[in-house]
Amino acid sequence: MRGQGGTAGFTRFRPVNDRVHLRQSFLARAGWAGADVRPLAADASFRTYMRLSMGEDTAVLMDAPPPKENVAPFHRVQELLLRLGFSAPKPLAIDVEAGFVLLEDFGDQTFTRALDAGTDERWLYELATDLLIALHQRAPENAEGLPPYDAARLEQEALLLPDWYLEAVRCRPTPPDVRQSYLEAWRKVWRGALATSRTLVLRDYHVDNLMVVAGRSGIDSCGLLDFQDALCGPVTYDLVSLLQDARRDIDPKLEEEMLARYQSAFPELEQVGFRTSYLVLGAQRAAKIIGIFTRLSRRDGKHDYLRHIPRVWRILERDLKASALAPVRAWFDQAIPAPDRHPPAATDPVEKGV
Repeated sequence: MRGQGGTAGFTRFRPVNDRVHLRQSFLARAGWAGADVRPLAADASFRTYMRLSMGEDTAVLMDAPPPKENVAPFHRVQELLLRLGFSAPKPLAIDVEAGFVLLEDFGDQTFTRALDAGTDERWLYELATDLLIALHQRAPENAEGLPPYDAARLEQEALLLPDWYLEAVRCRPTPPDVRQSYLEAWRKVWRGALATSRTLVLRDYHVDNLMVVAGRSGIDSCGLLDFQDALCGPVTYDLVSLLQDARRDIDPKLEEEMLARYQSAFPELEQVGFRTSYLVLGAQRAAKIIGIFTRLSRRDGKHDYLRHIPRVWRILERDLKASALAPVRAWFDQAIPAPDRHPPAATDPVEKGV
């Protein structure tokens, strides 16, 4: 691997000009000095991406500045996915301390762009579902030592709703008793979320992070991005990410067909609470995302995410109809009645935790 290994001392946050120097030094060590550099995108994190061109060769640079970001978990999961035979971008060079990774270039055809260009929706969702089937067949149940996606972590994520969204729409801190009753409601349903089998969970498995890779066929044509937060948890979570998309409406019939397609590969799952886990995790993810999108607006000034909150509320309300979620549904009916379920106002960023 060209450019492997870091340079000591790059552990604190550095000014932009210093970071440009670090980037140039990294690219020189990796053999890409003088490459044409074109910005690609940023995301909901502090990472940015650039495409490098040098003659006929291209690569993608991930810039993940420490201490806000850490490329080591990304690289760990990247290597695991490659060993399992999936189309994660191959690492060309990495500097963990400085926060740079040079990656194989999969092109520009995300599933989102493919859908916008008229590619058959069903084919793309079948491809993504089939990849999850293969992943869950190949990945060991312990996901090679990744941290567990357990009740404590699910609870921590769910708290993003009262800690950010509820505070924003009420224009005051969430009272401790309201926050506590929220936690108690969720604690009554975690068993249902965790009742199914465990596997490698990529956590952001949706059309923005899936690529159509030219020149490959079958599930090899499905490129994987943005998996640095992977954990070991319920097999249902990535299906929720895919089929209950916070940024895109999905026909419930298509959702049901893909769930049936997945279950046909694992018929034993229905006996261990597959559908209950799917619905509980769907509600948990929706609550978390409402909080995250509010945080992105209030903390980081990224207000565009607010436009997705009505869709996420619809997803949450639908999942809350499940009998397994009755305690959580009762909390929402009491604390945030239907007329109050709207995006918070876009304001200047505020100083408030993480």
